[in-house]
Amino acid sequence: MKCAVAWLRAAACLATLMAEASGAAPRLSAAGVEQLLAGEQLYRQGALPSGQALVAAREAGEPVRGQAAACVNCHLRSGLGTVEGRILVPPITAQYLFRPMNTSAAMSQSPSFARRPMRDRYSVATLARAIREGIDPDGRKFDYLMPRYALDEASMSATIDYLRQLGRGPVPGVGGETLDFATIITPDADPTERQGMLDVLEHCFGANVGSRAPGMRIPAGHSWRLHVWQLTGPSESWERQLQQHFAAQPVFAVISGLGRENWAPVHRFCQARSVPCLLPNVDLPVVAEDDFYPLYFSKGVLLEAQIFASRLQPQPDSTARHVIQVFRTNDIGNAGAAALQQAGATAGLDWREHPLKPHAPASELARVFNEAGPKDAIVLWLRPQDLKALPEKPPSETTVFISGLMADLEQAPLAPAWRSVARMSYPLELPGLRALGTGFAQGWLDYYRIPVVAERVQTDTYLACEILAEAAGHMANNWVPDRLVELVEIELGHRLVNGYYPRLGLAPGQRFASKGGYLARFEGSGTSLVADGDWIVP
Repeated sequence: MKCAVAWLRAAACLATLMAEASGAAPRLSAAGVEQLLAGEQLYRQGALPSGQALVAAREAGEPVRGQAAACVNCHLRSGLGTVEGRILVPPITAQYLFRPMNTSAAMSQSPSFARRPMRDRYSVATLARAIREGIDPDGRKFDYLMPRYALDEASMSATIDYLRQLGRGPVPGVGGETLDFATIITPDADPTERQGMLDVLEHCFGANVGSRAPGMRIPAGHSWRLHVWQLTGPSESWERQLQQHFAAQPVFAVISGLGRENWAPVHRFCQARSVPCLLPNVDLPVVAEDDFYPLYFSKGVLLEAQIFASRLQPQPDSTARHVIQVFRTNDIGNAGAAALQQAGATAGLDWREHPLKPHAPASELARVFNEAGPKDAIVLWLRPQDLKALPEKPPSETTVFISGLMADLEQAPLAPAWRSVARMSYPLELPGLRALGTGFAQGWLDYYRIPVVAERVQTDTYLACEILAEAAGHMANNWVPDRLVELVEIELGHRLVNGYYPRLGLAPGQRFASKGGYLARFEGSGTSLVADGDWIVP
């Protein structure tokens, strides 16, 4: 709430300056901050200034209330509207409302205006009539999908004031000729993955600025600049470092990025500063579905925990089944183990944890399995170097689950005896089925002669850049951070080629584009994996 108040105070000052320059809106005083907060609450949450639920009525059908009646559901958070099939939801920001629809060539670039009839500009009175009665400035009735809102004067005033400032003002990172982006790297990131990601990003931004090079379609019109924000020191200092980077060089969005154990400070920074944080390379993301600006490929190890939980059940001929979880205390397996125990809390299982200290020798793994008995389940949240140190054979008659993301997927260095019994979580398309999905990235890497040193990271980074470029190509110079996020959401749902993922998509309120995965088993002595059951969506 504090962030929202601070932002709206700045918006109030900006709206005052804009009003004085253009005469499009009355001046806003400091008292207008509460007015804007009330308008934002009505627009986004469907709550009136009085605290009562907003009610939306149509000519036919039952009225809807509260969040279901909020303007954001159709006009989106940016206010710039959308197109769904043959249904056009027009922009309702001040740029479009308070000018005649046919007076600005720039307006016609908006997809929502492509087939809209021309109309006169709105005034305060005609806009209030439109909201209450569904009639445009020229006296035409709106489509039946547009609800009618019986707002009192206070609610109407708050709504119109909010619409007046929506989408207005300078945007960080957007210049007359340049768009500035950043990628963020945490100190614990793998050095090889870091170099592989930067090789891709530097070619995406360097080789394609203002051009249409093979496989990447960054729109012309602005020069795109990438800034690498390398964090240092303990995680408690990262948000302060990010604030310093942002003050020295504001950016429009954060693209890709790389982290390992802790991405939460980056997530909080992006949400607090309203900076889109798009598709970082992290296997332990932040689950905060109410946040708007960070978007992820998947829940990573947290999704793996849900996949394991779908298979772990007590044995019918045993009073309890032990689940033995093994992880390093300083790695993301710690969070995966906690998530699995939480997901399986109602299954009647007996949980036993074996945390390994950061510098404990891998040879300690041998003693972990001494207590494992028949019908127990062992869950390994371990990196390849620890998997190499496993005993030659697993305890007899145990079920073994392995985190694929941590183990290096099908390249996991497992001894044959472990390989024959292990079930690996695989929240990606299986190796034999993803040739088409990864082929475009591979061709692009080959074209620029980029060494493949971290294939999944480099493929995901290429995919993130391509999604950004596609979304930006539809922005029609409406450089608004909220709009970028909305268009990325739309773009994800339209893609057919998704790299390592069989499908991607984001419905409103979702922050994770890939929702499921497989339990897979090794086939033969090589790296071939096959699904041990259907695609699992927890």
